[in-house]
Amino acid sequence: MKRTGGLLAALALAGCIPPGVGPPRSSDTAPVSEDIPRIDTEAEVFTTEQPVWDAQPVRASAKPVAGGRYTVQPGDTLRGIGAKTGAGSETLARVNKLEAPFILHAGDVLIIPAGRFHTVAAGESGIAIARAYAVPWRTIVEANALEEPFILRVGQRLLIPGDAAPPPTADDNLEARAAAFRLDIDDILTGSEPAVEPAAPATATVAAPAHFAGRFFWPAQGRIASSFGPKGGGQVNQGIEIAVGAGSSILASGEGVVAFVGNNVAPVGGLILIKHGDGWISAYGHAATANVTRGQRVLRGQVLGKAGSGAAPLVFFQLRKNGIPVDPITQLPPRG
Repeated sequence: MKRTGGLLAALALAGCIPPGVGPPRSSDTAPVSEDIPRIDTEAEVFTTEQPVWDAQPVRASAKPVAGGRYTVQPGDTLRGIGAKTGAGSETLARVNKLEAPFILHAGDVLIIPAGRFHTVAAGESGIAIARAYAVPWRTIVEANALEEPFILRVGQRLLIPGDAAPPPTADDNLEARAAAFRLDIDDILTGSEPAVEPAAPATATVAAPAHFAGRFFWPAQGRIASSFGPKGGGQVNQGIEIAVGAGSSILASGEGVVAFVGNNVAPVGGLILIKHGDGWISAYGHAATANVTRGQRVLRGQVLGKAGSGAAPLVFFQLRKNGIPVDPITQLPPRG
C-alpha cells in the first residue's frame, strides 16, 4: 500500500505520556528568536466545545454485495456495471485486472467481488467514513488499493472490510465510537480531505511546498515536560510536550501550508498539522483554539492557536520526515 511517506501502522500521535518527566531545569526554557515574525489574529477556527474532526457526519449505510459473475452487455461501462451490481468500479477494475481506459466488450465476463460497499457522499472524509464503521482508515486504504493523493469522489463506492455493519447510528453509539476510535498522523494526512465531485482534478486539496528552506524553531516557550522516546510500560512519546502558561501562543515552527485543523483527536485534543516540503511535517497538539485554516500558507513564528487553560497546560510538538517521527530536539536550535 502506498502512503504519504510510508505508513507506520504501529505509530500513534503520542504515547499518552503524563507530564512532568524529571524535575524542571533552568535550561528547559524554549526561547523564541527575535527574528521570527510574530503574526496574530483574533479568528478562532475551533474551540474545545466544537464538534469532532469529521468534515461531514457519516451514516453507516454500506450495501452488501453477494458477489458472482456479470456478462458485459452492449453499451456497458465499468461505472455503470458498478451501479447495477453495487460494487465499486475501482474494485471491479482491480479484481478483473482491467487497466485504464477500461474498455469493455459485449460478452466479457467480469468477476463481481462480494463485500459491503459504502457510497461516498459530498463532504465525507476517509477518516470520518472509517470511524462510522469502526474500521481503521489504513485498512480501508489497503482494501481499496487507494494511492496518493487519496482523494475520494462523490458517488465512489468504497469496499468496507469486515463481515457486518455496526449497529444503527444512535447518538450514544456515535459518542462511544468516537471515544474508541484512534488516529495517527498518517491517517489524518491521507484521510482528512473531503470528497470532491467526480469531474474535479485528481490532485490533493492541500499540497505541500516543493522544498523546505531554513530550519525549525521552538513552537512555544516553556520547559520540556515529556521528552521524545520510550517511557516504560510500552509507552512511546513520538514528540515532545512543552509545559506552558494558560492561553500561551502556539507558533509555527517553520514556513509551510496548513494540512489539518481539528479537535477531539485522541490523545492530543486540538491538533494542527503543517506540511513544510521535502517530506517534513510538524504537528501541534493540545490546542484550545486555532487561528488558521486548512490550505493556508503560514510563516515561521506565525501564531497558529492558543494552548489550553487547564491546571497544567501543554503543547505537544512532533516532527516527521517522510512519515517517520524525528526527535524534535535534534532539529531545534539549542537553548541559551
